[in-house]
Amino acid sequence: MLDVDLIRRNPEMIRVMLLNRNYTEETLDEFLRLDEEWRRLIDESNRLKHQRNIASEQIPKLKGDEKKKVIGEMKAVAERIKHIDTTVADLETKRDEVVLNIPNIPDDSVPIGCDYDGNCIVSSSGSIREFNFTPKKHYEIGEDLDIIDFQRGAKITGSGFYILKGDGARLERALIQYMLDVHHEQGYTEIFTPAIVNTASVMGTGQYPKMKDDMYWCERDDLWLNPTAEVPVTNMHKDEIFEREQLPISYTAYLPSFRREAGRSADTRGIIRVHQFNKVELVKFVHPSTSYQDLETLRSDAEAILQGLELPYRTMLLCTGDMGFASAKTYDLEAHAPGASQWLEVSSCSCFTDFQARRARVKFRPEPHLKSEFVHTLNGSGLALPRTMVAVLENYQNKDGTITIPAVLRPYMKGQEIIS
Repeated sequence: MLDVDLIRRNPEMIRVMLLNRNYTEETLDEFLRLDEEWRRLIDESNRLKHQRNIASEQIPKLKGDEKKKVIGEMKAVAERIKHIDTTVADLETKRDEVVLNIPNIPDDSVPIGCDYDGNCIVSSSGSIREFNFTPKKHYEIGEDLDIIDFQRGAKITGSGFYILKGDGARLERALIQYMLDVHHEQGYTEIFTPAIVNTASVMGTGQYPKMKDDMYWCERDDLWLNPTAEVPVTNMHKDEIFEREQLPISYTAYLPSFRREAGRSADTRGIIRVHQFNKVELVKFVHPSTSYQDLETLRSDAEAILQGLELPYRTMLLCTGDMGFASAKTYDLEAHAPGASQWLEVSSCSCFTDFQARRARVKFRPEPHLKSEFVHTLNGSGLALPRTMVAVLENYQNKDGTITIPAVLRPYMKGQEIIS
């Protein structure tokens, strides 16, 4: 979340930021209303407490009716202070809830735009494959090879769920292992966390309350199915203070992820948009002075997976209107899917500055004798599996209906070269 003092000092800057990010100004107006009343009552309380302190010094020196009069006045003052303190606490709670709904401030390098069309292509790698036959879509390939089963997935759970079978399941497992191994070599520490998180955790990384309708809530226990490994991995260090020399800290984690995709077309054919999917995540805790430099490194680490798989991809710098709620700057990596003839987001790499750290209270101490400060957090997918699988199936398909297994994955599939 943003620093309350920052919002208070620069309300018009926040107003412009909200408009650039396609948010209404109502949240800011509500904050300013609550904060103004909070400050007015704090001032009144301070004046009354000062008045009470002066009276406390005078009362022992007074006598008779004058003493009774001052004591009576101070009883009324004490009651008013008590009432103000209760009201102030209530206002603080409401104000803090409002602040939770104000998004992060984009970095100056982020282009201003309303939606996907405002994003900028900053680089591309590889050539789009030209076929001497009509390429199939991934779901046609999956069903023809009997490696993806949509009907039985829907039978087990419902629309938006699927089953990987045989070499399909083995290919996905190979992708996960390959990604984790590459990130291990890049210096990330592998983590395997719980796949269920509490409300404090989804609040700490910014999914709650903004995206609560997109998550699966276990009402009985007030727990949430993991929406992305960014949540449990970041919150590992909730309420902790690092020493400066410990930074940066880099983690990678594989977890299944769950999204309700509320308000979106969740029944799109295939596995491009589904409710449960595997993902390998990258998370960093870094010094504030290097966070945007560290974002470039993290992006490069995610791109290494696409390069190893020899998939054509492009890197997009997201505009203000297309960024995630908690992000200050985001790159999306999009792999090309020739069967569908479209670019698919397979990774989103973001710098959150101190937005998440402030919510989760993750700090570092610049020097042993100095006050602690908030770290900066980053995360990126390295990569999300369903769309990566789509790109692999469609780019590596052959005229006879088989799939050539990418060379980097063959060691994970006992040397197998073809799925037929």
